[in-house]
Amino acid sequence: MRYAVLGTGVVGQTVAAKLASLGHEVVVGTRDPKATLARTEPDGYGNPPFAHWLAAHEQVRLETFADAAAWAETVVNTTSGAATLQALEAAGTANLAGKVLIDIANPLDFSQGMPPSLNPVNTDSLGEQVQRAFPEAKVVKTLNTMNCQIMVDPARVPGEHTVFVSGDDTVAKKAVTDLLVSFGWPANSVLDLGDISTARGTEMLLPIWLRLWGALGHADFNFHIQGARTGA
Repeated sequence: MRYAVLGTGVVGQTVAAKLASLGHEVVVGTRDPKATLARTEPDGYGNPPFAHWLAAHEQVRLETFADAAAWAETVVNTTSGAATLQALEAAGTANLAGKVLIDIANPLDFSQGMPPSLNPVNTDSLGEQVQRAFPEAKVVKTLNTMNCQIMVDPARVPGEHTVFVSGDDTVAKKAVTDLLVSFGWPANSVLDLGDISTARGTEMLLPIWLRLWGALGHADFNFHIQGARTGA
């Protein structure tokens, strides 16, 4: 399978590396590849520049958003929530049409400092905004309620825990569920919440997630929903 991972941050790097390790063809998309590769300073979280990561993952290519999306069969959005719609517009409506679009982003609003709030929230979600903006794409919201290391290695958290999926297209959700299983998620840990409007709920888990991170001092935790019928 050909995957385009949009976004060069730690989430994009982690997901792209996992996909490549599973034998998929992977391209990472960015607005300006030359500018991305020219950065020599660590990112805002102290991670090494993207060029260092790319040099260690020679099987992964770096392309523009548009070229990556046009080439891919499935697109994964790992851009920041504030940049998501612009990044997808740069990817191109025609390049996203008919494809599964896995949305991992959260609409975190840092305009008032830390901790961030959400925008949109409550009566809308970023997942819904993406689906409205790109109606021919098959948007599936998932993996946005946990640290990126857990996304691709759920065994980091002992015991049972849950990953959610939201989307309007049943076939697309099944394809994403199969991908999650290949990442190591047990099928009965995947909880299909329903249509894309249910992304409001998972995005609104972020405020409590951030506070748990602060209270625990680490991000190796996740939510476990007991007593629910699981499996997509």
